[in-house]
Amino acid sequence: MRDHPRLPTAPGFWRSPLRGPWFTSVLGLVLLAGITVLFVTGLVSYAAYNPDLSPVNDTTPDKGVLGFYLFAWPAGPVWLYRFTQGVHVTLGVTLVPVLLAKLWSVVPRLFTLPPARSLAHALERVSLLLLVGGGLFEFTTGVLNIQLAYVFPGSFYPLHFYGAWVFFAAFVAHAVLKAPAAVRTVRRRLRTEPESDLVAPHPDPPTVSRRGALWLVGGGSLLLFLTTVGQSLGGPFRRTALLAPHGGPDPGGGPNGFQINKTAAYAGIDAAETGEEAWRLVVTGRTGTVRLSRAELLRLPQHSSSLPIACVEGWSTADQWWRGVRLRDLAALVGYDGEVPDVFVESLQRHGAFRRAALRANQVADGRSLLALSVNGEDLSMDHGHPARVIVPAAPGVLNTKWVARLTFGDL
Repeated sequence: MRDHPRLPTAPGFWRSPLRGPWFTSVLGLVLLAGITVLFVTGLVSYAAYNPDLSPVNDTTPDKGVLGFYLFAWPAGPVWLYRFTQGVHVTLGVTLVPVLLAKLWSVVPRLFTLPPARSLAHALERVSLLLLVGGGLFEFTTGVLNIQLAYVFPGSFYPLHFYGAWVFFAAFVAHAVLKAPAAVRTVRRRLRTEPESDLVAPHPDPPTVSRRGALWLVGGGSLLLFLTTVGQSLGGPFRRTALLAPHGGPDPGGGPNGFQINKTAAYAGIDAAETGEEAWRLVVTGRTGTVRLSRAELLRLPQHSSSLPIACVEGWSTADQWWRGVRLRDLAALVGYDGEVPDVFVESLQRHGAFRRAALRANQVADGRSLLALSVNGEDLSMDHGHPARVIVPAAPGVLNTKWVARLTFGDL
């Protein structure tokens, strides 16, 4: 009976008959397409926060040239952020089995000795370490963030942003080196590759074919897809979102019975300060400051918008029927009649990110952008932002500020 090597640096240590260029190449090509979409939608998600608009929206202030692509986020179509972030989160979860299978398929190369046979080989090994480490970091932090909301308070955004650039740079370098060979290998449909260092010299008897292993990986990805995507699709599909933090049926009944990102209790809202006698909206602009009670806001022209709420965690609501005062009408009260500026929004909340947020002029000017006072025909509940909240088409949920206390219009 042949002795098995005990050290992973020995070629004979790795005995699975599944490893080989064909298996690795198929997984690699799937990741090539999937991670490219993941990276692009992640950058788009970051742009949706308009981080060049105001320091309060910029959680990565030292991004430098990495922010070269940023642009003014549009206010339509209303489902834009719901779609891009839903794709980003759902695809990221779906690709987890593929990533793990890919890493498993090439693990012998991580233990190859000597660690560097030449300068070129050393650079390739460094890029491989960045690729593996960056991939594990990005997928792990992303999954933790959507499962445990605010698990990285104040730090998730820069960690994920910078990590994405490091990972994708290594990914591009690896793809340039390996993709042509991967395509050739898949086209030849190789089943035995004795020339490859991934093929075990003394393999164990097979218990499943490589095709069967790919079906297993694909089945795992499909299962994760089906238990995640419902949080973005909504409706009856929401009941299938078992792995999503806001999956399952709506968290209550009545007009206010739909998903929220943070409760009034979490945000530290004191019910006394939101009462009719205590609460006033402070609106500041070119001609000065006005203070409005909720009753006075209700006497202003009221408008309605049918808009969803979409969160960075990937979940979104169905369209809700909001009613309130248009942001551009509030701007007109303080000297911006016909000319709409940016706005700086401040909330009563004491805990959690984005207590302050900024919106661009194009978002303020959109007739669907409201300071909402009611939803689906009923006053806002405390958890949905009573006495007033911002609702803006296509904006990330955290920019739809709840428990609004002050609006400052002007160039930011």
